[in-house]
Amino acid sequence: MSGGVRGRGSSHSPSYSLSVLDKEVHSISKDLRVNDQIRGREVRVVSETGEQLGIMMLRDALRVAAERNLDLVEVAPTARPPVCRIMDYGRFKYEQAKRDRESRKKQHSVRIKEVQMRPTIEDHDFDVWVKRGERFLREGDKVKVVIKFRGREIHHPELGKQVCERFVQELSKFCTIERPPRVEGRNMILILAPTGEKEGGRHSGQDQAKDAPQSV
Repeated sequence: MSGGVRGRGSSHSPSYSLSVLDKEVHSISKDLRVNDQIRGREVRVVSETGEQLGIMMLRDALRVAAERNLDLVEVAPTARPPVCRIMDYGRFKYEQAKRDRESRKKQHSVRIKEVQMRPTIEDHDFDVWVKRGERFLREGDKVKVVIKFRGREIHHPELGKQVCERFVQELSKFCTIERPPRVEGRNMILILAPTGEKEGGRHSGQDQAKDAPQSV
């Protein structure tokens, strides 16, 4: 490798910040060049352990990586000269994909299912909504209960509150009250959150959404 490496402290090539390099490595994309795909005469090389090996001729950098049974990956193509890191690229991509999957699992968005009822709802219709509310809560969704007042019903909010309290009582094993009943315009709103583990896990990676069935 004689003549292939320039001094690490050369005035023409200030050392490349390792913190900057780490950001470059974590942003590696499919478009970055690896091994023989890399172009140019010289590259700044960082070892697999983070040690800065200085500026080398490209052919020498490739030889160093090959001698270690590793890859040369261009992690900062816009730097002057480009920065390359020696690494096991296949393993890196595998671990990156694994991290991405785990990150997506942690980004579950809780969905809100809406239940609409009248303050004078019939018992049969009420029971139907209780069963649906139980299913929503078991699946890990929140339930937004909307009591819709018509005409002069708005002057009797206690009727809507009674429906909300009855609904909560029926589902007390499956929910906690996230927001107590509150009048908003001509509606009364109650929000319930599920307790325990949800069934099925079918919402992973989905955006927050509403599923608003028709009012009874």
